[in-house]
Amino acid sequence: MKFIKQFKSKIMKIIRLLTTLAIVSVVLITGCKKDTFVEIGGVCPVVVSTNPANAATGVFLDKVITATFNEKMNPLTITQASFTVMGATIITGTVTYSDSTASFAPSGILTPYTTYTASITNAVKDMSGNALQTDYVWTFSTGGTVSPSVLSTDPANNATNVYLNKTVTALFSIPIEPITASEIIFTIKQGSETVAGIVSYDGSTGSFNPVSSFIPGTVYTGIITIGTEKAVSTVFPNSYIWIFTTGYTSAPYVISTDPGSNETNVVLGQIVTATFSEPMDPLTLNTTTFTIRQGTIHIAGAVTFSGITATFTPVCNLESGNTYTGTITTGAMNPVGISIAENYVWNFSTTIPLGPLVVDLKTVGRFGIIAGVGISNNAGFSEIHDMDVGISPGVRSSITGFPPAIVVNGAIYASDDIDPPGVPAMLVQAKQDLTDAYLFAEGASSPEPATVSGDLGGTTLTPGIYKTTSTLLIQSGDLTLDAQGDVNAVWIFQVASDFTTIGGAGGNVILTGGAQAGNIFWQVGSSATIGDFTSFKGNILALTSITMNSGADAVGRMLARNGAVVLTSTNIINKP
Repeated sequence: MKFIKQFKSKIMKIIRLLTTLAIVSVVLITGCKKDTFVEIGGVCPVVVSTNPANAATGVFLDKVITATFNEKMNPLTITQASFTVMGATIITGTVTYSDSTASFAPSGILTPYTTYTASITNAVKDMSGNALQTDYVWTFSTGGTVSPSVLSTDPANNATNVYLNKTVTALFSIPIEPITASEIIFTIKQGSETVAGIVSYDGSTGSFNPVSSFIPGTVYTGIITIGTEKAVSTVFPNSYIWIFTTGYTSAPYVISTDPGSNETNVVLGQIVTATFSEPMDPLTLNTTTFTIRQGTIHIAGAVTFSGITATFTPVCNLESGNTYTGTITTGAMNPVGISIAENYVWNFSTTIPLGPLVVDLKTVGRFGIIAGVGISNNAGFSEIHDMDVGISPGVRSSITGFPPAIVVNGAIYASDDIDPPGVPAMLVQAKQDLTDAYLFAEGASSPEPATVSGDLGGTTLTPGIYKTTSTLLIQSGDLTLDAQGDVNAVWIFQVASDFTTIGGAGGNVILTGGAQAGNIFWQVGSSATIGDFTSFKGNILALTSITMNSGADAVGRMLARNGAVVLTSTNIINKP
């Protein structure tokens, strides 16, 4: 019996020794530093995430920098010495700690577009004395703005009788971009319960759309927390908080539109419709409550209502290559006077313009005539309207016949002008822009150019690129350019040599289908001549010279890169 007791005692000593060795092994493996041994399986503290993240860009200038650990830390070890932020110099700030997260709040705003380095040193320890094994270092770069603030909400604070299907919105101080949205937590609570909903942003407005209707006669709390990735808890530091109380009714709402929200390639003849959740009062749906805008421009149209659908019919076709905004305001009501809960706003985009990309004239677009060596008005009272006349490198003495020719609502500029200052440089830039536009038009290849030759008189051409390897005429009749209802349609004529229109029975350029003279470009590889009494449309970009014969008029521009522009007798040029 005594032998058995002695044997058991020796066994227990061996077990204790092995346990001690195992603990020492763990300590050596993990590298944790403690005043006492850790239990088997213990780990050292580590930083699991930071905000901003490493290499983040566009960080707000008033950002509070945070680092979150894998366990609770000793707050006494998290100080301004152990948590630092460095730009060109060390940044002053306040360091705090809460719920496994250390925070560094800079004393002032950070410098725009600057890279900063944040560091957590190994002086930081957990509650058991285990230290961070190596300094944790990360970098981030600021943007140019401070974080958004909430300017107002709908419903407002303490609002009552809120519709049960209300979409809650907040207006922010800056537009909300994707990187900004990731910094915002937008929550609605009913008591301690979080309401399920979908959050979206459009410009400076954030919207919370509840998945289900609100409960009647109930107080709700709205909470917007900015600049933290932590979940909203029962305490909301630095948050925007407001309350509202629901009523007992739901508002009518828009259930669909045609075109739909963010729809693209909408046809130019589109009639816009909005379908409601219930019948509406037709008298409340009109051009004040149902509008279509292109930018800030209101589109003229007529509004009608039938059943549950309102229809907006534009007076003219929509324009290609544009984004339009449809709006139905809270002035729209059902027959018992209940309005929609908030303005309904959506966007859609029309088809791309027919033909090639427009030729960007840039600064040379201000000129009705520009030339290299000479500008002359040989006879008669020629007029250039709403555009300037310029010559470069030619000088003012090379401009003749002005008067009797006049420039209406414009001016004449020459490369040797000293007043006003800067004219020579302005003309040099305009000539460079002309060269760039000429080369762009010459090289345009999409859509694929159609080959033409000889005489275009008596033909009708739709938008596109038309190319000839020699001369081009408009002689046996008028040339008709049909935009097919697209006012932004573009034509580019690539003429390898001379271009001539012949006056008399034909030779005019006729526009139809909404075609605009400003979107027609004649790239001429030599010289151009506009025939007697021809009515011409478009911008001539000639390598050499341009002549307008007696009585010819144009809606367009006569732009000669190297040669002269000659007005023969009583020629009129109007701005396209």
